[in-house]
Amino acid sequence: MQTLVFNTTDKTVEVYSGQAEQSELIFQFDNVPTVKVQEGYYEVMQKGDDDRPIPILRLPIQATNMRIIK
Repeated sequence: MQTLVFNTTDKTVEVYSGQAEQSELIFQFDNVPTVKVQEGYYEVMQKGDDDRPIPILRLPIQATNMRIIK
């Protein structure tokens, strides 16, 4: 079970292969305004050059814990 950590203050996302901060960091993104919950997956959005959010990563909900930090 992988873990997605979304920091809403710093606008960052980290994805770990297992438990947060105790397993391998497999993805790290900055400038993330939101993580959308879609049907069956989490969608990580990042602001593009024109300040419009674009999807950069999708993770299956069944295999991913999401931790939200403020």
